[in-house]
Amino acid sequence: MTCANAGLERSPSKRGMVNSVFLTFIIYQKFKRRTEICPCKSQDTIMNVQENSLNFDWDFGISEALSFEDYAYFYLIMNLIGLVLSVRAIMTARTSQSAVAWAISLITFPIISVPIFLMIGRRRFHGYVDARREGVLEINYLGRDVAKELEEHYPSEQQNLGDYVVFEELAALSFTGTNSTKLLIDGNETFKSMFDAINKAQKYVLVQFYIVRPDYLGNTLADLLKERARKGIDVYFLYDEIGSHGLTRDFIEDLRKNKVKMIPFVSSQGRASRWQINFRNHRKICVVDGTIGFVGGHNLGVEYIGKDSYFGHWRDTHLRIEGPAVLGLQLAFVEDWYWSSKILPKLIWDVDPGQGDKRILNLPTGPADETESCGLFFLHAIHHAKKRLWIASPYFIPDTPVIQSLILASLRGVDVRILMPGKPDRQIVHFASLGYVDQCVKSGVKVYRYKEGFMHQKAIIVDDDFASIGTANLDNRSFRLNFEIMTIVIDKEFNKEVEEMFLRDFEQSELVDKCELDGASYLHRFLARFADMFSPIL
Repeated sequence: MTCANAGLERSPSKRGMVNSVFLTFIIYQKFKRRTEICPCKSQDTIMNVQENSLNFDWDFGISEALSFEDYAYFYLIMNLIGLVLSVRAIMTARTSQSAVAWAISLITFPIISVPIFLMIGRRRFHGYVDARREGVLEINYLGRDVAKELEEHYPSEQQNLGDYVVFEELAALSFTGTNSTKLLIDGNETFKSMFDAINKAQKYVLVQFYIVRPDYLGNTLADLLKERARKGIDVYFLYDEIGSHGLTRDFIEDLRKNKVKMIPFVSSQGRASRWQINFRNHRKICVVDGTIGFVGGHNLGVEYIGKDSYFGHWRDTHLRIEGPAVLGLQLAFVEDWYWSSKILPKLIWDVDPGQGDKRILNLPTGPADETESCGLFFLHAIHHAKKRLWIASPYFIPDTPVIQSLILASLRGVDVRILMPGKPDRQIVHFASLGYVDQCVKSGVKVYRYKEGFMHQKAIIVDDDFASIGTANLDNRSFRLNFEIMTIVIDKEFNKEVEEMFLRDFEQSELVDKCELDGASYLHRFLARFADMFSPIL
C-alpha cells in the first residue's frame, strides 16, 4: 500500500518573508497618495478625504474612513511585528517543530498569527518551570515522605517490574501491590460509582476536573458536594479556568456559601493566568478519604453521559481504584491545590494496606517536569511492546519520536492499533491528524475510527500484562503543555478486561484501509497541511 500524501512537509517556505515584505512595499507605493487635510478641517475637506478613503470594513473595529495608506502602515507594522516575534519563537520554542510552525505562520500570516502568538505563544517556558517548582517547594517534603513510605511497604526489587521500573523513575513513586480496580465504561457507570463513593465519605472529598459545566450533571454533583460539606465533610473542588470558562459566578458562589472550598487552577501567578491558554490542568481526579480514587477521561458535563444532541453516545473510560495507590492521586491533587491557593489541605497520608492484588502506579505529568514525562511514558510503552500495542486517543497529533516509534513497532511485527473518533469535535485537530494517520496506514499500523458517537477515552494496553487509563492524549499538548495523569496497572486480569473493552470498540469502528488524503480534493489537502503547521500547539 502506498500513500502519496503520507506525512506532511514541515520545511519553512524560503519565500515567505520576502513575499510579505514585497507585498507590503507594493501596497504602500500604490496607495501612497493621500488627500491632505487642511488646518481648517471644513466639512467639504472631510468629505473629500472620505471619498478618497478605503470605504469598507474588515470587522477589526477599524473606522471606514481609514485610507489605503493607513492600511498599508498597519500591514507593514504587522509584518515587522511578525518578523520580530518569529525570531523570538525560534529562540524560545521548546521544540524545533514548534519553532518552525510559529516562524512560518508569523511571517506568512502576521495579521492572524501575531494575536494568537501573543495569547498562547508567549510561553516563557523556563520562567514558568522555575515559578512552578518554587511555588510548590514548601511541600516537596510531602512527596518525599509519601515516596519513602510506599517504597518501604512495596520495595521495587521485590515486585519483578523489569523494564517497568522506568515508570517509577518518572513518577518518583513506587508501584504498590495490594490495590483493587474497577473499569468504568462510559458516563452513567462512572458518575454513579463516583457519586456513591462521595455520598459515603467520612472525612474529605477531593474533586478535580478540566471541564465543569453548570448543567444537569454539574448541578447534581454540586448538590451532593454541598450536602456533604454541610455534614462536616471537607470538600475541595479544583477546576481549570479555561476548560471551565462556561461556569457562572452564581454556581461558584453557591458552592462556596455552602462550605465547599472551590478554586480555579492557575497556570501562572497573577491576573495573566486567565489569558494563558498553555499550561492548563487536564487532570480528572476524585479522591474520597484517601482510600478510594477515580481517574480517567470524563469531565463534568451532560455530553459525557450521552445527552448532547450533536455527539450522541459519548464513549469514555474511567477507573476506580481502592488501596495504597490512591495516595498518588491525592499527591497530584494536593500539589495543584497548593500551587493555586498556597493552602495545604489536612488529609490522611497513612498507607492503606489494601485488599487487592494489582500493582498500580499513578504517573502525573506536566510542563514543569524535569523531563518530558508524558512523551517518555508513551515512548517506553511503545518500545516495550513485543506482541501488541493498542492505544485509544481522541486526538492523534504525535511528535516525531512517537510517530516513528509506532511505525517501528509495526515494522518489527507488533500488532499496533490506534482507535480514534470517526466524528471529530474540533475540525482543525481532525485535519492536522490526517497526515499522521496516513503515515501509520502506509506502515501497517491499523487505524480504527469509532462510529457509534464520539470516542474520548485515553487507554493503552501492551502485550498481556500492562494497561493504562488516564487523561493524556497522543498529541503535543498532552506531551508538553498540559498537566496530565496516567494510571498504570501491571496485572494480567486487568489487561484482559481492557482487551475485551477494546475489542468491543473495534467492532463499532471502521478500519481505515487506505490513505485518507489520497484522492482528496485540493482544498482538503491544503487544510490538512495548513492545520499541521499548528500541530505543536494543538
